[in-house]
Amino acid sequence: MQIHHIPELRNPIMIIAFTGWNDAGEAASAAVDHLLEAWSVDDEAINPVLIADLEAEDYYDFQVNRPHVLIDDSLIREITWPNTEVFGLSIPILDRDFVVVKGVEPSMRWKSFSREILDLADDLEVSLVITFGSLMADVPHTRPIAVSSTGVHPDLATRLGVEVSRYEGPTGILGVISDGCLRRGIDAVSLWAAIPHYASSAPSPKASLSLINSLEDFLDISIPSNELPEAAEEWEREINEMSQEDSDVAQYVKALEESKDAAELPEVSGDSIAKEFERYLRRRPQD
Repeated sequence: MQIHHIPELRNPIMIIAFTGWNDAGEAASAAVDHLLEAWSVDDEAINPVLIADLEAEDYYDFQVNRPHVLIDDSLIREITWPNTEVFGLSIPILDRDFVVVKGVEPSMRWKSFSREILDLADDLEVSLVITFGSLMADVPHTRPIAVSSTGVHPDLATRLGVEVSRYEGPTGILGVISDGCLRRGIDAVSLWAAIPHYASSAPSPKASLSLINSLEDFLDISIPSNELPEAAEEWEREINEMSQEDSDVAQYVKALEESKDAAELPEVSGDSIAKEFERYLRRRPQD
């Protein structure tokens, strides 16, 4: 890992997302990109500071994640390599700052990779790690994108007010990092958005917005949404048009809607309305 700059951060929270297996529709990676770009104070953008990046050759198979050639306006050629970067984001209007980790899911040496990330988290005195993920599921695009909030240990889940993870099966780098947090005594929560499998092509702004909203709810903060709601509405319109062109898809979507509505009717009348009202209050300008 190459350290570039260590900023002064106040009780920082680490937010992590990777492209690849953990990132259906690129919803999770787009959510952290939004987090890095969304903030401004008095119309001045808050720019993230590059803290560190990891050596590409140590963790990536370049036949799996190939480098890209870019040519600028002066016809100067440059190769960009798959990588993971760590940014510091100081938000003066909040009580805590962020450390944001983004990049390509590594191809190899996951234990060493996770150790480097969490060693840096310890050095920066990170007290909470939140991972973003997105997965394909049998859900309708016309309903709110569901986001599950889980912890890897029952005691942790109870203390942080999330569900305990009951997942068994293959895992990605996010699962390895969460396990590393548990072993080090660092609180860790995973937020996963469920994306309709028939509409999983990137981008998926509605799912990215749901992840941002879930982060707001969990941390009890307000995050600027900027153009993300409009992009989410346009995405839904495009999927509507696509599904209407195929009667089989339209019928399938209707069946998914009926199933989801029947399963979540009690929540719609309670918790979800309360969360929307709390989010409205957080966003309302203070007198």
